[in-house]
Amino acid sequence: QLVESGGGSVQAGGSLRLSCAASGFAYTYINYYMGWFRQAPGKEREAVACIYTGDGSTIYADSVKGRFTISQDKAKNTLYLEMNSLKPEDTATYYCAADWRWRPSGVDCHVYEHWGQGTQVTVSS
Repeated sequence: QLVESGGGSVQAGGSLRLSCAASGFAYTYINYYMGWFRQAPGKEREAVACIYTGDGSTIYADSVKGRFTISQDKAKNTLYLEMNSLKPEDTATYYCAADWRWRPSGVDCHVYEHWGQGTQVTVSS
């Protein structure tokens, strides 16, 4: 189970930190992949950032590089997304996702099996 929290409304230029608490899944596999995705109204879901819990390697969408940071607290089985310098175009429902399948080419944001319910982020201009 994945449960997101930390969404809300903020003005452009502001910051938010999203959290994703993992259970069940996190106790079955030692290392796995986790990611943040978002979907704005009328748009397709897109990847924001992903991380491999084994070595902490990360990958980011170009649109958030330098502004967002994905991180993990393995002891708490929690994933974070620190979002700074928020823009109105960051407005979306943000979803946490996880997948245990090994990716030989390294961390990516493709094909995640487990999903949270989402948390809304609204950025006003």
